[in-house]
Amino acid sequence: MGEGIYLPHRVKRHMQRLLASTMMLLMMTAALAGCAGSDITQDDVDEARAEGKAEGIAEATTVSTLDVIHERGSMNCGVKSEQWGMGYLNTDSEYTGLDVEYCKAIAAAIGLNPETDITYVYSSGSERFNLLRDSEIDVLIRTTTWTTSRDADLNADFAGINFYDGQAILVNGNKLANDGTPSVYDLAGTVICVATGTTTEGNIQDFISDWDTSWGAAPSTFVADDATAARAAFVGEECDAYTGDNSAMAAYKWQLDGSGGADECAIKHADDNTQCADLWIGAEYLSKEPLTAAVRDYDTEWKEVVQWVWFGMVTAEEMGLTSSNLASAPTDTATTRFLTGSSWLGTEANPLDADFMTDVLTAVGNYGEAYDRSFCDGTYDGTSGSAAMTGCVLPRAGTENALVSEGGLMYAPAWR
Repeated sequence: MGEGIYLPHRVKRHMQRLLASTMMLLMMTAALAGCAGSDITQDDVDEARAEGKAEGIAEATTVSTLDVIHERGSMNCGVKSEQWGMGYLNTDSEYTGLDVEYCKAIAAAIGLNPETDITYVYSSGSERFNLLRDSEIDVLIRTTTWTTSRDADLNADFAGINFYDGQAILVNGNKLANDGTPSVYDLAGTVICVATGTTTEGNIQDFISDWDTSWGAAPSTFVADDATAARAAFVGEECDAYTGDNSAMAAYKWQLDGSGGADECAIKHADDNTQCADLWIGAEYLSKEPLTAAVRDYDTEWKEVVQWVWFGMVTAEEMGLTSSNLASAPTDTATTRFLTGSSWLGTEANPLDADFMTDVLTAVGNYGEAYDRSFCDGTYDGTSGSAAMTGCVLPRAGTENALVSEGGLMYAPAWR
């Protein structure tokens, strides 16, 4: 529409109907008054048009998800339950992982109790966007890759990137031994398990389509209904390899080879049933996978909250603020504004408190602390840099997930 306003099609149609009705009424009035000499002018028509447009915008404006959450008293967060490190339901029926930490941070920011006021909704790869569209979940934080087609075609709006990933391939050494230089280009003739409804499925098909026959016969795929089924097929040796985000492959390898707290490994050595199979991950990524939270389209105030909570966790790490040092935080202007003077987010009915980032840090800490609890041993102090993290299944140092100051990509816009 004109004047730089963009509105969804349903809003435009509603406005068009209102405008048509208004213009029809004006024409009928003019016709009836014609004999008596109508005083209707072009200004009257323009005014009616403006009023109809304003009414159309007002009536078609959707209620913010933030207001719905406050009315309900809880937040529905769409997550995984099977990926250790990102979204994982442990043996104590507790959700853990970086995506879960993000859910908790948002809950704390909007005044909910992150331990009691979140309903975690399992969101499969094929159903997650349907759950978001149908308002079964308020926010999707489920290792979801931000792509052009999803941004353009789905009723979803993507917030800040909370993890930079890439697609990798986990290989069963019983089927294909590691020759010391593990490469995805050594997988000639293998069968690769993949979950449907994911960017992973499209990427592996691209990889196979572009396969150079000089490397041998092209691999094929075993397409499973979801990640759980794909993993079961891999463990059952129905396929030779399994592909997904590297964060998932590293976590699954850690779990399957017995390192992840299991009593024994899930896949035994082919020639010695007392030993674990040699699982290995190809060195090359098949794609880039920027993982992000998603909300429904045209839900601006809620998206801003979701996005800036994450930026706040990154900013806190940049500033050296943690869950344990808030009491002794500096009192300079920037720190004070960050911790107690951020009063511009939320809706008119439910504005966020000016100290919402203090609540976030109290609940989950900064990005480094959340990462450490998810992938490492939980002893990181939140300020010493990613190289100081220990016991990491998925190291952060030297990766895109390190802060920009450490050579990574984690960076937040200015907080002011």
